This record gives sequence, structure tokens and C-alpha cells, in this order.
Amino acid sequence: MKILVVGDIVGGPGRMAMARVATRYKAEGRADVVVANAENSAAGRGITGALAEELFAGGADALTMGDHVWDQKEAAAYFDRETRIVRALNLPPGVPGKGAISIQTKAGPLAIVQLMGRTFMNASADCPFRTMDEWLKKHASQYKLILVDMHAEATSEKVAMGKYLDGRVTAVLGTHTHIQTADEAVTAKGTAYMTDLGMTGPCDSVIGRTTDAILTRFLTGMPTKFEIASGDVRLHGALLTVDPDTGKALKIKRVEEILSKPNG
Repeated sequence: MKILVVGDIVGGPGRMAMARVATRYKAEGRADVVVANAENSAAGRGITGALAEELFAGGADALTMGDHVWDQKEAAAYFDRETRIVRALNLPPGVPGKGAISIQTKAGPLAIVQLMGRTFMNASADCPFRTMDEWLKKHASQYKLILVDMHAEATSEKVAMGKYLDGRVTAVLGTHTHIQTADEAVTAKGTAYMTDLGMTGPCDSVIGRTTDAILTRFLTGMPTKFEIASGDVRLHGALLTVDPDTGKALKIKRVEEILSKPNG
């Protein structure tokens, strides 16, 4: 089975790119399932129910979130009733939404878990390592296929999680930094790993925002409105080939699809 995992979707350009690529990959038989990180879908900050429905209609089978999960306040109620969206499992007890979900595929159930890093990130989050241990103790026997979205700032924390879950899950894929890494690999124990899937959106930018606004903030320190950029739209992610009988990854391929070039 083949799973396309899409890096952080940023604003309207990112939503357009995801829909075009997901639709094409499915039509061509290149992907059976599409999982996308959507925490920046609403103009770069969070997601709304309407935009989530747009992404599902565009070909996404499941959406993961991140540290911008609560930026759109009206989304909290949507998270409680929508079974295809996952926020970080290690957030404090009682928050809306689900930290792990399961979607049905042609090869059986696929569990999707998101973890939030703590280094330079969310100090209120519980330890992602111990949280994942507890989840696996309760649920590992129910699933052959387990995909983990490790949403973290520090490269070391993502790499450490990949090592920690090696052979225990199908894939550990990093999100959050918006910069695609070139370290994709399948371990000897059958776990696919990649430090960051990258960004789906306007790459002629500073991680999706207009360059001038970001430079103004760095140069002056003054509050600046960050607008979503528009040029050089690309989809970044990874394409996994997995064995549904063993739960092991067989192959991981870095994906870059160019939707529009600069000034084009």
C-alpha cells in the first residue's frame, strides 16, 4: 500500500497544491491514502471546519495539526466531532479533539498519532516519549500500520523519537519547520523516518510568509502582519510504500511537486 504524507499546508496556495497533487496521485494509482499536516491552512494559522472539509474534498483522508491547533477558536468544536483530524496526543488532558485516530484503508485500519515536541515548543505538553509508550501499550496490538507525525522544532528531538520508535511503528515523520530534509530512510527494523516533510505552499517566501514582512520584523523588531506569499507553489512530503501484513515500511521517497514557478 502507498501513503502520500503531505508537509505543512500553508494558506490558499498550499490547499490548492494539496488538492491537485492528491487528486492526481490517487487517479494515477500512485497513492492509496493521503495524510496531510493542515495546521497552517487558515492563512498560516490553524484551520477552520470549512477549510478542513475543503481538504477532505480535495483528496485528504486524514489531517494532522500542530502548535497552531487552537488559533481558530471555532475549530475546537469541529475537532470533537470530526474523526479524521488528529491533534497532539501529549497535550494536557481535557482539551478538544483526538490525539490518535484510525482510518479505514483498502488494506485495513491505519492508526495516525501526532506528538508535540517540547524543546523550544509547548512547555505544557507532556513527555512525547512516555505518552507514546502508554499509547502503544494500550493499542499496538490493534494495528499493523501506525504512522506518527512528530511535530517539533528541534531536529535532535525528532531524530531521537525516530530512534525510540524504531521497529515499533510503521513511520515517524517530522513536521513543523517547513524545510524539507534529505534524510529519508527505512531502518533495518522496518520503520520509515524523515526529519521534516517540508512545506506545501509558496516557497518564494520565508516559510510561507512574504519575505518583506519577515525581514521587517527581523530588522526592526516591530510588530508586523505576516501575509501568505504567492510565488513558486510546491508540495513537499513523502511517499511511503508499506506492507499491511507486517506493518513495516518497505520504501520512502521524498516528494517535491512544483505547481507554479517564480513569476510564473
